[in-house]
Amino acid sequence: MDPRYVRPKMAAVWSEAARLERWQRVEAAAARASAEAGLIPREAAEAIAAAPPVEPEAVRREEEVVQHDLIAFTTVLARSLGDAGRWLHYGLTSNDVKDTALGLALRDALDLLLEELEALRAAVAAQARAHRETLMAGRTHGMLAEPITFGVKLAGWHAELLRHRERLLRAREEVAVGKLSGAVGVFGFLPPEVEERAMELLGLRAEPVATQVVARDRLAALAGALITLAGGVERFALEIRHLQRSELGELFEPFRGGQKGSSAMPHKRNPEKAERLTGLARLVRNEAAALFEDQALWHERDISHSSVERVVLPDLFEALDYALALLRQLVEGWEVHPERMRRNLEAGGGLIASERVLLALVEAGWSRERAYEHVQRAAFLAWERGAGFREELERDPEVRATLDAERLERLFDPRAGLRHVERLLRRAGIEEAPR
Repeated sequence: MDPRYVRPKMAAVWSEAARLERWQRVEAAAARASAEAGLIPREAAEAIAAAPPVEPEAVRREEEVVQHDLIAFTTVLARSLGDAGRWLHYGLTSNDVKDTALGLALRDALDLLLEELEALRAAVAAQARAHRETLMAGRTHGMLAEPITFGVKLAGWHAELLRHRERLLRAREEVAVGKLSGAVGVFGFLPPEVEERAMELLGLRAEPVATQVVARDRLAALAGALITLAGGVERFALEIRHLQRSELGELFEPFRGGQKGSSAMPHKRNPEKAERLTGLARLVRNEAAALFEDQALWHERDISHSSVERVVLPDLFEALDYALALLRQLVEGWEVHPERMRRNLEAGGGLIASERVLLALVEAGWSRERAYEHVQRAAFLAWERGAGFREELERDPEVRATLDAERLERLFDPRAGLRHVERLLRRAGIEEAPR
């Protein structure tokens, strides 16, 4: 991953030093559980637990010779253990250590994502409360539809963020597993009790029936959650980009003093951060798809998944961690322009009231077809002539005879259809703000 899209805490999870530390932690837990079961000397387990951290450079040098990363690791670690070194990795295969350590890494990485997701949720909730009465146009197909409030739009974001949180929590449950069941998963040397105790020490669950590896449907489920989260980030980013368009000007990204938007056009204030989020979402979608390809391995295991996961997993978590933080910064610092929202809402002289007028005519006894024809004709004339929609309705003698000026005034009130805003915020999981 390009360093500009990587934040320190997430980078630390996927660093070489952290990977080796997790391997060492798994070896220590396996040794302790084996000692408690009477399979290796207790003193050996204590020595393995107390061993100093292995140096990544020493492991790299050893790997150049043995051409096997886990053997290089155990070789270097055993050198610091003296006679106790012969009990290191007792009864284990490489992926007992690797996959269990991966469970630790995924758990920690998901905890960081959940932490940043919570910060974003809180920021969106605060903005939804602040703008629950800020009128704006709802749009469908990119066209004016009916009035909404900016707070209601953000309430929809908030409800989605809660769903993303649930998906990440389920993914965390899926991947926080490990195995110590040996080369083909049948506990040929260590009994299941050792695995269960080691997982307890590590805070993981045991894979019920492993092969040489933890089943990769778990990572496919994780991929689904990460892809869906990336899609949510892109949806929000796309909305920011649209609302910042010159023709709308309703919402603007933060723009710091000294910042420049274009090398050629000084007037430009581009939504570059939201565009960056769109690009990162594309990256996540494409890279995460490779994890679905890793589900099917030959028999009890081949190595085709390994290179994919080494590249893709750090990239996915680093990109999403960065994207969530950037989106939170946008939400916390954006500029909302209620006056432009209101001006755009009123474009067309009240076209956003068309459904209310239609239903009022139906309530007055008109057939729906007749009412639709008159309302549609008035709306199209308003666009063609540049006059107001209400004016065109008032020119229609049949409409005028049915709906008096007072009734039309109420129908054209943009807040007339917004009496359930507070309820929508509560349904989105945003508590009602004090007035």
